[in-house]
Amino acid sequence: MTAIDYQSKIPNNVDLNSDRRLQRALEHWQPRFLAWWNDMGPEGFQSKDCYLRTAVSADKEGWAHFDYVRMPDYRWGIFLADREPGRKVPFGDHYGEAAWQDVPGEFRTALRRIIVTQGDTEPASVEQQRNLGLTAPSLYDLRNLFQVNVEEARHLWAMVYLLQSYFGSEGRDEAEELLARRAGDADKPRILDAFNQPCNDWLSFFCFTMFADRDGKFQLGALAESGFDPLARTCRFMLTEEAHHMFVGDTGLERILRRSAQLTAQDPNGDARAQGGIDLMTIQKYINYWFSYCLDLFGSEVSTNAADWFGAGLKGRFGEEKRFTEHTALNQTRSLELIRDGQLSSHEVELRLAMNEILRDDYIDDCVNAIRRWNKALSAEGIDFQLELPSRRFHRRQGTYAAAHFDPRGELVSEAEFERNRTAWLPVDADRQYLESIMKPVFGVGQIANWIAPPKRGINDNEFAYEYVRL
Repeated sequence: MTAIDYQSKIPNNVDLNSDRRLQRALEHWQPRFLAWWNDMGPEGFQSKDCYLRTAVSADKEGWAHFDYVRMPDYRWGIFLADREPGRKVPFGDHYGEAAWQDVPGEFRTALRRIIVTQGDTEPASVEQQRNLGLTAPSLYDLRNLFQVNVEEARHLWAMVYLLQSYFGSEGRDEAEELLARRAGDADKPRILDAFNQPCNDWLSFFCFTMFADRDGKFQLGALAESGFDPLARTCRFMLTEEAHHMFVGDTGLERILRRSAQLTAQDPNGDARAQGGIDLMTIQKYINYWFSYCLDLFGSEVSTNAADWFGAGLKGRFGEEKRFTEHTALNQTRSLELIRDGQLSSHEVELRLAMNEILRDDYIDDCVNAIRRWNKALSAEGIDFQLELPSRRFHRRQGTYAAAHFDPRGELVSEAEFERNRTAWLPVDADRQYLESIMKPVFGVGQIANWIAPPKRGINDNEFAYEYVRL
């Protein structure tokens, strides 16, 4: 596997020293990036030593080195998975042709849009989470937050490398804009709506890393199939980092659920809030909220862009080469439930037009598996409560289902009925205020907040009672 050069100003495994023009452009962007990090990165902890992992190779098997580092000193850089000799375009109209090492002229605009949109999500999540450290429930969780943050910033570097390396002055301008937009800003928001939503409490953070980073898994997986080989190699390595982010969300929610079940059982009236915990219905509402926002990240159910990108060989299906035997998606259809004249009805659409929905199917299946695991954890605690994943039609703001209102089971309801039930289905100000009231920082080694259970194991074979952040 390709070793990473940490002697260069910008760590990389792409032989950056051999391209002086690109090196100068990235070194010009680097101080702007650091200014953004110092302005929008984790609030209050920039001078602290954090126990973080850093990539030492592009090998997903044991690629990480752990040590204490101040976050502004983290060695962000450019890391691509190794090139596969003789790789072919694995799908679409160019199936079987040699994978492209340069941007085909006819796909330049589409590829730039794909890369910019992906790149915009990375700094956005750092901005959304910048104040969470101030209310961390343990040093373990504080460290995990910072690990997610530095790696999201690393993913920004990955996309900026592609923009500056392959798109000339347009790419340089786009790289500057990635640092200019701000999550939730009224005048210059991030591109995708889920990345403009507030993430001010740890229940939201765990939902975000569970659902938004899981969207990242499937989006990056689809791009890892791309016929544009540098993009495919970039996304393959990003997926090794993304796995930890999903782990943080998945296990974080399970830990909250286990503790909520314990507190529910302890209270004479079965009220976890009376014991300083988070009640299970509130957790369900937060799952409804973040899951539905993240469904929008896949785009419209019927999409000419998705069809064009598949046909061009730019973005495939998740696991395209391993899971599918036919790779053109021609002369095939997919049945979709669509809104027509205010009613749901089944329609056959060309398979390529349904590529977003195919990716969304895989995502939903993955989320369903998590719900099953969490429900088993609740049953193990002796609590008769079952979480449910809401319908893909519920609380949508993009796509065909945005034109109507649905309950969590996916049944059409009137706007008035939806609003009557909003407080039962989605978080409201009272829920947010309650979470704010119980989320106080716990920074003692081996200590943890009352509303969440400790993890089953620590990081890198360390105990939970380890000084993950030196305060």
